[in-house]
Amino acid sequence: MVICGSQRSEDDDRRLLRSMEQLNKEKQGTAFQHVRNNIEGLNGRCGVQDTDLIFLKGLMSSPVMSSLVKMQDRLEETGGVAEPMGTENTDLLHVVSGICRELGSKPAQELADILHSPHIQALIEAHDSIATKSFEAQAPAETLPFLLPPAANGMTGEAIRMVGISKQLNEPLGVTVKSEGDNLVIARILSGGIIDRQGLLHVGDNIMEINGVEVHTPQQLQEQLKNIDGSITFKIMSAYQDSFPSSRCYLKALYNYDPSKDNLLPCKEIGLSFKQGNILEILNQQDPNWWQARILDSKGPTGLIPSQELEERRRAFVRPEFDFTTKSSMCGTRMSKKKRKRFYQTKANGDFDKAELLLYEEVARMPPFKRKTLVLLGAQGVGRRSLKTQLISTAPDKFSSPLPYTSRPIRDGEVNGKTYHFMSREAIEADIAENKYLEWGEHGGHLYGTNLDSIRAIINSGKMCVLDCNPQSLKMLKTPEFMPYVVFVSAPQVELLKQMHENGRHHGFTSMRSLTDEELKSTIEESGRLQRAYEKYFDLTLVNNNFDKTFELLQEAINSLSTEDQWIPVSWVY
Repeated sequence: MVICGSQRSEDDDRRLLRSMEQLNKEKQGTAFQHVRNNIEGLNGRCGVQDTDLIFLKGLMSSPVMSSLVKMQDRLEETGGVAEPMGTENTDLLHVVSGICRELGSKPAQELADILHSPHIQALIEAHDSIATKSFEAQAPAETLPFLLPPAANGMTGEAIRMVGISKQLNEPLGVTVKSEGDNLVIARILSGGIIDRQGLLHVGDNIMEINGVEVHTPQQLQEQLKNIDGSITFKIMSAYQDSFPSSRCYLKALYNYDPSKDNLLPCKEIGLSFKQGNILEILNQQDPNWWQARILDSKGPTGLIPSQELEERRRAFVRPEFDFTTKSSMCGTRMSKKKRKRFYQTKANGDFDKAELLLYEEVARMPPFKRKTLVLLGAQGVGRRSLKTQLISTAPDKFSSPLPYTSRPIRDGEVNGKTYHFMSREAIEADIAENKYLEWGEHGGHLYGTNLDSIRAIINSGKMCVLDCNPQSLKMLKTPEFMPYVVFVSAPQVELLKQMHENGRHHGFTSMRSLTDEELKSTIEESGRLQRAYEKYFDLTLVNNNFDKTFELLQEAINSLSTEDQWIPVSWVY
């Protein structure tokens, strides 16, 4: 022990000795309290700085330190050591489980299932090991070396092993196999399945026998497994392939998938059905055609989904009318070939043509935050502009919309920057050439457009910029700079749409001219076409059956952005 200071009186030595004797007699907790109460007495002694004493006093007064001292006192207590009730509880567990199976009642069966679970069995085995103080590492009980003489194919007996696995009736093993000549080889192991959890089998292993019966085809394997309840013993010829850890990622599904209608899926029972918008946790991508995935926040099992490459090849060779696996069921009439051709020849859709086979989008979970822009999409006449007007008028301190730019001459009574920003045609054309406009068009011989700088100005002011642009503009907006929240306003039935339009005319939200039935039907058809073409970019879809209800749902969705976690494209984060 080092004592600070070079000169001490005999009284100081005696006080120090008495203090040490007292500490030895007292429990550690009391000693800790004694030291903490006498910290102040160190001021000005032993060359200790005041700042160090303040830090030490704060550290010893913290709840964490007090908890640690209490834990230390408890660990050093010599009395009251718990003694095990027995050391053969593993055998007792099997006996009780067997008795419950024989009883046949539902509670007894549930108890048997609990006792039969690998977690409970491992817990009891650990208890017995601690009770008997058998802490030496033991080889896994399920894997037994099985040495055979050299086989005809040149494999040595050391490559053959016996693997025991316990399963319940109709419980899948989580493995797929394939035939290679006369051999039955493990093709893939599903994450989270029995085989994966036990870690005893590997991709490439050759399954030779099951419970002493030789198997050479997947059909023979299924025939042997379907009636087995309990222990299964595999004779395995090891592949000794190097395994590499799989990196997990999260993808947002941009289409619907039904494995029961997929003729390319090797085993439909292990296919994973998902809907557009589901967040998929990708667990394994080693197979170039089939990825292992599960739907996030669901209790469903892991399954196979088509890889990006496989689905691209499928869609490149399968006509849409024969694609039953990912067929869409959107409202509205399908476009004719004539309409489709004219739509895809539009220059503004060039970027979307390149991304037509976008099937998955890598995403990341982020804590709540406010999006920079709100994009309202929909056919003309469905009420999106009415929603924008109502939103801004309700909360002008939170929302704003950019004023359009135009080359039209300013009229009497108009003020530049009030309803339009007036510029010369040459200046607007120069800005368009430099990609400074989100969208633009020509009407009555004059140019009209939305300048990106006006959107940036609203964002920099702290407000959310509300846009009711064309869907072709999404490609430019879907970036970290603008971070859009995209809401599609879908058209209701004809009668509801007509009633909504008349209500909008009464409040001055829409034009004063009544729409004909043909125009209303055209709006519904256009709404269906837009939804089919761009639905993969939507964050929310609202059917405008009732304007007040739709507006309420829109407000709730915007408010939830500040209170709930969000899944956003990885490109916005990294």
